[in-house]
Amino acid sequence: MSVLDRSALSDSPLADLHAIASELSIDGYRRLRRPELIDAILTRQGSEDAGSADDGAPVEVALSADVEAEESSSRRRRGRRGGRGRAAQDDAADKTGGDAPDDQAAATEVARDDSVAAESKETEARETEARETESKEAEPKEAEPATQTPRRRRGGKATEPTAERQPASAAADTPAQGHESDTVEGVVELLANGSGFVRVNGADASDDVYISAAQVKRCELVTGDRVSGPKRAPRRSERYASMIRIESINGRPASELADSVRYDDLPATLPTERIVIGSEDPTLEAIEWLTPFGRGSRVTIVGGARAGKTEALRRLATALVGSDDLTVLVALAGVRPEEISEYANDPAGAPAAAVSFASSHDAAAAAIEPVIDQARRLAARGGDAVVLVDTLDGLSPHAARKLMASARNIVDGGSVTVVATANAPLGGETTVIALDAALTGAGRFPALDLLASGTLKPELLVGEAGAEAIAKTRAEVMNGEDADED
Repeated sequence: MSVLDRSALSDSPLADLHAIASELSIDGYRRLRRPELIDAILTRQGSEDAGSADDGAPVEVALSADVEAEESSSRRRRGRRGGRGRAAQDDAADKTGGDAPDDQAAATEVARDDSVAAESKETEARETEARETESKEAEPKEAEPATQTPRRRRGGKATEPTAERQPASAAADTPAQGHESDTVEGVVELLANGSGFVRVNGADASDDVYISAAQVKRCELVTGDRVSGPKRAPRRSERYASMIRIESINGRPASELADSVRYDDLPATLPTERIVIGSEDPTLEAIEWLTPFGRGSRVTIVGGARAGKTEALRRLATALVGSDDLTVLVALAGVRPEEISEYANDPAGAPAAAVSFASSHDAAAAAIEPVIDQARRLAARGGDAVVLVDTLDGLSPHAARKLMASARNIVDGGSVTVVATANAPLGGETTVIALDAALTGAGRFPALDLLASGTLKPELLVGEAGAEAIAKTRAEVMNGEDADED
């Protein structure tokens, strides 16, 4: 029980004043404006005080439990609306004249209460949704499975598949929940959005396993990594199975690779394992046996204009792309626009990076740098990558030397092999393959200039007998040229 004064009534919302007037049985209180309503409450309260004083009892205005509950609810609504609700109610009350019928005023009040209740429910729904979103974002990102569906451009043409995020609660699978199945192993192929797939059976995409972008980032995976780990079966609305965790990368535990040293700090040695080309092309056969190169070699294919450097590189890419244990990456810098289109139809596939000769040296270097970085990360994890570049002449001298210096054979690790075309040797190569423009123009193949070509310490690649055979062939060529001159 409480006694209300004018200041307390002035601070109360109109709904509370109506509730008090109803308790005091004030007739027509809904037609009264706020000042008149307060005066009526005080007048009625004063008359009841006088009546109660004659009986010697304390004078109080009873606020029922319903009134108190309504007052508490009104305060909560005012807090959520930032005080706007009270002002709206006060303005509505001031604008409502005393001549309005009771039923119309009651209908207006009921409509206003319904609007407030609806706004309250909507606010609570938004707050609940926000809390759920924050809870989902706080969960580990690697636990987010995905639904893989093809993305379509405008016009209906399908593009590369992408991964759509599913509820994070569906990703917390563990062996105890019975979702973990057998272990899979395959080669990683990344998508443009950062996620990827483990290609298990090559061309058969039905066995592919999805890898989330969080797993790719945490394990620093690149296209060509061979990974293994447990998978879980696809859930409803998912097309592919999902990788639960990455246990090994290129045959090494993923935990060991997390603390690996920088690529430039890894010890390197001269190439000792020859790369088998296995082509019947006469020029490639001559390169394989007379100017061999291995995993970790720095190779330049040099020669004048129209010596066949670009064609030799394309055929080399086609021959090497079929190797299961090699990741072949093609980068074009400073080539003819037609050559970029021709590569797209080759068995080697579209190049990883391509800019024409119209681009600046800086633009060409920026296009090739991600390709070299991908190869370096593969080698740091024990993989073997071959980067084919056409041409070093499209780069600045510093960028060309930096690119070639990335090729190395890591001790007890992987390798990066760089084969690039150029007008002349750059310096620092382990193998130089020189093509004769005159032989190419006359259609005499192999068009290899053996005297201008050579391999540093070929015995490490082909053994002592092979190195002697190469030296003998070179001597025969030299003697033949001397005989021609005589």
